[in-house]
Amino acid sequence: MLYIFVCEDNAVQRKAVVQTIHNTVLMEEMDMRLVLDTANPYELLEAVKTSQNTGIYFLDIDLKCDMNGMKLAQQIRKYDPRCFIIFITAHSELSYMTFQYRVEAMDFVLKDNPAEAKVKIRECLLHAWERHTLQTNKVHKTYTIEIGERKISVDYQDILFFETSSNIHKVVLHAKDRQIEFYGTMKDLEHTLDDRCFVRCHRSFLANRNNIKEVDTKERVIYFVNGETCLMSTRMMKGI
Repeated sequence: MLYIFVCEDNAVQRKAVVQTIHNTVLMEEMDMRLVLDTANPYELLEAVKTSQNTGIYFLDIDLKCDMNGMKLAQQIRKYDPRCFIIFITAHSELSYMTFQYRVEAMDFVLKDNPAEAKVKIRECLLHAWERHTLQTNKVHKTYTIEIGERKISVDYQDILFFETSSNIHKVVLHAKDRQIEFYGTMKDLEHTLDDRCFVRCHRSFLANRNNIKEVDTKERVIYFVNGETCLMSTRMMKGI
């Protein structure tokens, strides 16, 4: 999923941008979600710091603030290096500033012509989705766990399932060759992991559908490629 952020100090113009985004995402059925629209660049930046997904950012250049859109884009890149940045401006001549600030912008949307701006925003969303899809298919996906000062990355292809631990607020990752216990919740994992690979099969289990070998619907048991098993609830059987 791609997250969408809008930072525009003019409330009327911001509302128009948001409406166009909603309409486009709905009509094109893209896996995107508008997370935040605001006039405050610092509010947006705080949201970016905690975001787990690649973002599309529509940024006004002149934000009537000590942080303009270019500076904001610089900061965003630190936390979301694969993001898509689109500047919204009434001044096309400011495009040279992207080189000055070393910001890679996907496009510029000019405010002067509202009808043309709608078309441009739609094109940007479609282009971002196309590029994101290509990147996702090419990137070797991993899940990274932080335990104290350690960071452990496990390939998606090696993960069998996640299980709620008997230790409170902890989850156990079952991989083909090891198990790792760490702080987390099933709800957080569902929002973080790629739902094309992982499916909730039980309140205590989240399975990697690519490593399922067999499903016993009578006993409600899932068998994985290495012989391990997990439970499957009747309610969640349809998802499997």
